[in-house]
Amino acid sequence: MTADQQGAQFSSAERNLLDEDEIELLSVGVDIGSSTSHLAFSRLTLEQRNARYVVVKRELLYQSPIHFTPYVENAEHENIIDSDGLEAFIKKDYQEAGFTRDDIDTGALILTGVAVLRRNARAIGELFAADAGKFVAVSAGDGLEATMAAHGSGAVARSAEIEGTVLNMDVGGGTTKFARCSQGHVDQVTALEGGARLIVTGADGRIIRLEPTGAAYAAELGIPLALGDTPTVDQLDAIADRMAMRMVEGAGLTPISPETEKLLRLPRLAGEAEITALIFSGGVSEFIYGRAEGDFGDLGPLIAKHLRTRIDPLGLTVEQPRATIRATVIGASQYTIQVSGSTIFIDPDDSVPVRNVPVVAPEFDFAGDIVPGAIIDAIGKALNRLDLAHGDQAVAIAFHWEGSATFQRLHDFCTGISDGLGEFTARGHPIMLVNDSDVGGLLGLHLKQEIGVESACISIDGIELKEFDYIDIGALIPSSGAVPVVIKSLVFPASK
Repeated sequence: MTADQQGAQFSSAERNLLDEDEIELLSVGVDIGSSTSHLAFSRLTLEQRNARYVVVKRELLYQSPIHFTPYVENAEHENIIDSDGLEAFIKKDYQEAGFTRDDIDTGALILTGVAVLRRNARAIGELFAADAGKFVAVSAGDGLEATMAAHGSGAVARSAEIEGTVLNMDVGGGTTKFARCSQGHVDQVTALEGGARLIVTGADGRIIRLEPTGAAYAAELGIPLALGDTPTVDQLDAIADRMAMRMVEGAGLTPISPETEKLLRLPRLAGEAEITALIFSGGVSEFIYGRAEGDFGDLGPLIAKHLRTRIDPLGLTVEQPRATIRATVIGASQYTIQVSGSTIFIDPDDSVPVRNVPVVAPEFDFAGDIVPGAIIDAIGKALNRLDLAHGDQAVAIAFHWEGSATFQRLHDFCTGISDGLGEFTARGHPIMLVNDSDVGGLLGLHLKQEIGVESACISIDGIELKEFDYIDIGALIPSSGAVPVVIKSLVFPASK
């Protein structure tokens, strides 16, 4: 049997990880967005604890400059990302960092905004095709981007340290994302049309980039704008103030108007929450915290000024982030674990192997009776938070089972799972369950024999997972009935 079949071989290193107590990996995080792009190189130290490796040290080795994402006009007169320009700065960043692609053990490629669009994502993917086995590739929509920014800025970690709610406002070039965090989790997210680079002027003051939303903000104030126009300082200031007003409303800090609600890209934040701390991230946050100077020809400094003017009177505590414009992944850690085959369930056997499956960790309540509707609701919230509700790709549901495994509790839980993942099974994806207890086999059997699920079922246990983990599940090992699992975890500046 080969090392690959055993699941003990790292994807880019000729060594058996299970024989090493401590390993070091060179990881790269690549963030390509609508407005800016950057890279970060890190050395991750992992220690073996029981049957798994955990990150015990992160050393940031090199951060690239913040690049404006390059664009080019195609034959259809659309502005698309210039893959040649993108490749040029990526090559330069590798050279400046002193690494080659062969040096990299693992990493994460994050696409946000227009980079996610098919015509752009395909070209970008080709740049990293040779690294496909090493990298976790994530296309982040508004919900996932808001969630990632809250992790990267430290808002999630901060919410675990205090008794209260931390609000993260990620103010970027085209959109602003909001995340309410409490007890170390992201509770709710939303996003608003509004950002620094919806209107961009050149050195002569003429508009060189005008997005439809930027023009709409101006029109609302009676300021007609077109490419080539030269708006006054007062006009740009008024537009930035209106954007700041919409952002504060979208964050739920002041009553939301119908006009602001129309600009939301996700459902509004529900209910009222007493905000204990407010943290900013994204490009505009560099100006809010006084970390950036100069003029990039956009509305960033003006939006920052008006956000502080509108938020300061609210008496909120504005805390320092652990990362601002770089509030994203700094790479990915990767390690292997071999699962006991005694309590797992896989039907049919050829359902595995599967690769790079995103992990969803709903907050299930196992206290007392299990309510199927609550299971469905928890799955829906978790899927929305990670932009996975559309069912286009398979997901793995991770959880910690608590309490007895009676027939009724198993039945109610499996009913909720089956119904909550109905969109996925309808599209031909398997039901994948991963828990850290020993009920994997029971759940799989119940789904198939009692619920009558027709789709493939993969239910494994003995593994503790979290959001922003991605797993590979290998083929069954005939001699033991076990399956090898590779876990790849996104690593953030504020990761614990």
